Amino acid sequence: MKNLFLVIALASISLVNAQAFEGKGDQKFQIGANIQDEATGINVTYDYGLGENISVGISSSYALGIDDRLNADFGDRFDIQGRFNANLGSVLNIDENFDFYPGLNLSLKNFGGHVGARYFFSEGFGIYTEATFPLAKYSNDKSDVGYYIHNQFALNIGAVFSL
Repeated sequence: MKNLFLVIALASISLVNAQAFEGKGDQKFQIGANIQDEATGINVTYDYGLGENISVGISSSYALGIDDRLNADFGDRFDIQGRFNANLGSVLNIDENFDFYPGLNLSLKNFGGHVGARYFFSEGFGIYTEATFPLAKYSNDKSDVGYYIHNQFALNIGAVFSL
């Protein structure tokens, strides 16, 4: 009986259709670690599908562990940004559980780009990784702590959920 239950469970898991990006109306929520040279923190993202391969969203990061030489307050640690993604998983004819998305973001601290990937294990749960980089900085003032925290290459990695 236990073996029968195990076979049924494995078969039902293999039949789950996990699609990474479903197009218009698709909603994704991501939460993960933000890793960079001067700080480590948390990143939260929400994306909403506007079309077959286009999504927009909002992302926020908060730096928790900051280099000892930097004296940062809440405003220096926090950033929020609007974002635009081109979801290319279906265009590139990759596995339907995988989504590759380059994009642009406009934040309180800079204008930048990102390149990310999501992989779904089930209908609502997966993992993501995203590399972010500044294209234009709002300030080149090196005495400003935010210059060091938000104007460099960063890597985000964590969990993604379909809503």
